[in-house]
Amino acid sequence: MRNGTSPRSRWEIILDLLEVTSGEGSRAKKTRIMQKAYLDWRNFQRHFSYLLNHGFIEKIEDPVGGTCYKVTESGEYLMKRLKEVEALLR
Repeated sequence: MRNGTSPRSRWEIILDLLEVTSGEGSRAKKTRIMQKAYLDWRNFQRHFSYLLNHGFIEKIEDPVGGTCYKVTESGEYLMKRLKEVEALLR
């Protein structure tokens, strides 16, 4: 999560969602991702749906744990690029 008190941009939120999902491994649940990314349900749904619909995060049906999510290869690439942009802007 970004430091500071200013509101996060859309891309900062997307980076946070990718980082949290990646950090949870292949057992990331929606509620846990939302909580760790510090988002309310409405904002979470909007940004998480974008990532799902564009193939940056994928849904996994786990027989033991139910529905989980993980970052795809293209999601890893996007996360890497967003981190580079973030570093340039500092």
